[in-house]
Amino acid sequence: MIAQTEIRKMPLSEKLELLEAVWAELAAAPDTIDVPQWHKDILDERQRAVDQGSMQSIDWEVAKEQISRRVR
Repeated sequence: MIAQTEIRKMPLSEKLELLEAVWAELAAAPDTIDVPQWHKDILDERQRAVDQGSMQSIDWEVAKEQISRRVR
């Protein structure tokens, strides 16, 4: 396990890589994660907004690239 003090010492780019690795591990077994109802409600609300044309979505890979460029 990585100590919080070690995480604090990491540059932002390494912290983001760590987060991505943790997320990939969690995403590998989605059925083991209990999603709270409030989160499902927010996702439903956002999907309705996309369906109604008041919000747009973008591909996850595009979003990650945009985030990556902002933190550099």
